[in-house]
Amino acid sequence: MKLKQHIVLIGPMGAGKSTIGRFLSEQMSCQFTDIDKVIEQQAGASIPWIFEIEGEQKFRERETTALRHVIADQPSVIATGGGCVMSAENQHILNSQAVTIYLVTSIEQQLERTAKDKNRPLLQTDDPKKVLEELANKRNPVYESLADISVTTNSKPPKVVAQEILTRLQSRYDENPSR
Repeated sequence: MKLKQHIVLIGPMGAGKSTIGRFLSEQMSCQFTDIDKVIEQQAGASIPWIFEIEGEQKFRERETTALRHVIADQPSVIATGGGCVMSAENQHILNSQAVTIYLVTSIEQQLERTAKDKNRPLLQTDDPKKVLEELANKRNPVYESLADISVTTNSKPPKVVAQEILTRLQSRYDENPSR
């Protein structure tokens, strides 16, 4: 399948956006870009450092700049950070320039996948479950509204999820070849 526009993976932290994105890009023979990695490269610093020194607002500005930069390039598979969708500008970019795939996962699965990951500043708290629940309440409706395709990742191997996305994309392209 020839990529006609960007495939952007959205969803909460721990949904598997980066891992599934890499598998998807391999299967589609196209470039994969992780927005968080772009931010770190552009800033010359880690995301926890950016959050601690510059604050979340500056991080979100960097996130929008990185998304704009990546979207301007050739169609590719892109993994966003969990909060990327909360910006009106980012929502507009995703709606107008990408096929958006929402990776749905449970709080329990997120906790399991992020338990030992110190690179997630929002979870460096005594009650990460509460943080994830609060984020889900705010973000899930936005993910749902932006999603062209939704795929559940709970207890599924990333390669299986990537194949499911490919099948759904092919079906979508068959129905509407212009998108």
